[in-house]
Amino acid sequence: MAVNPGRLSTAGWIDMGGQDRTLWWWWLRTAAVLAVVLSVQAAAFPALAQGVLSILDARVAQHESMTRVVLETSGKVDYDIFALGEPCRIVIDLTEARWTLRDRDLPVTDPLISRVRYGVFRPGTSRVVLECRKPVGVDGAVLVERMDGRGYRLVVDLVEVPPILFAQYLRTTAHSVVRPTPSAARLPQVQPLPQASIGKARFGVPTPKPPPVRRRPVIVLDPGHGGADPGAISRSGVYEKHVTLAAARLLREELQALGRYTVVLTRDDDRLIRLQDRVARARSANADVFISLHADTNPDPRVRGVSVYTLSERASDAEAAALAERENKADLIAGVDLSHEAPEVASILINLAQRETMNQSAQFATMLVHELGRETSLLRNTHRFAGFAVLKAPDVPSVLVELGHLSNDEDARRLQQPAYLRRLARAIARGVDTYFVGVAQAQR
Repeated sequence: MAVNPGRLSTAGWIDMGGQDRTLWWWWLRTAAVLAVVLSVQAAAFPALAQGVLSILDARVAQHESMTRVVLETSGKVDYDIFALGEPCRIVIDLTEARWTLRDRDLPVTDPLISRVRYGVFRPGTSRVVLECRKPVGVDGAVLVERMDGRGYRLVVDLVEVPPILFAQYLRTTAHSVVRPTPSAARLPQVQPLPQASIGKARFGVPTPKPPPVRRRPVIVLDPGHGGADPGAISRSGVYEKHVTLAAARLLREELQALGRYTVVLTRDDDRLIRLQDRVARARSANADVFISLHADTNPDPRVRGVSVYTLSERASDAEAAALAERENKADLIAGVDLSHEAPEVASILINLAQRETMNQSAQFATMLVHELGRETSLLRNTHRFAGFAVLKAPDVPSVLVELGHLSNDEDARRLQQPAYLRRLARAIARGVDTYFVGVAQAQR
């Protein structure tokens, strides 16, 4: 289209003439509308009027048993936190912002975080990448507004987690681990630390108000057999009842040392307790987990290693079925025939299936197998399923750990060594910790 140079009118406007005049007035009206819209937005959103969102400071430091990452922002931000593997990284995606930090890469001296990188990931999104020295999980995240109204702080707490739990993050959280909190709480005004301050010095951010104190998980340990029932006996005269009690006491020590659990033993001396009473004690203690400890026996003396059993209506193999039958007959010594309880057992099994307790038990068993495998040799098909009477609490995740085979001379020798039992106890304690970290994450 040829351009009409136009002419100066007496009113001082450029007279474009014809169709060009129509376009000229359309552009004028559009510009006027845009000016009104922008002025309204500037009035409604002062932060936009003053400039783009800025990240003013970043800090990484140890805080008690965790690593705390703090981002100071000039305004409220949306954020999303997730994990990436190979190598382990925690990623924080934010509303696109201008970075005013001095260093492009923040030097970090932290046991969990080796490096911090940041920048614009794509239009509309800024990204912080925390490169990790070991597998970590997000223990909590909160966006808090300063009392003076001069911006916000995003506080992210990280804790070390076992590799198996980190792998579960990657598989089950659909990429996202933590979503923004519904509302930001106000924190007392504090003096900020120097920009990009890193290390173990105190934080310029007070800890958000802690959640209500929760009950410690209750772990019920059940040393198998006892009293008139010695359990399996090795060729050298080692009694299963003594091995299981010693292991239970060591495991209690390991769990109590963590300071996060209440531990109850079904027996703490050499006495016989009926199988149904062991289950009843777990339920009366409001157990969150029930761990029954045993030492297996096998017709083949070459068989050795640790195994973990969970309840199933159908045994995983003939060997598991035979073992369950032997263990379930223990009550006959006390004059109790469990065969009369078959209808109740069937009802309990249905209840177990309904309440997903067996699934929780299986998840717990998987974590135990992983940790025990780091300390000792495992039986083939380590996680097995059988109808143990002692595992039939309908609402308590339960496992039965066979610490080894007393029918094998090497296993029998090692099961008499306190140092070896301590290693097994520590492995089981790590498995318990892994399980409850997962439970806590699922409840967030």
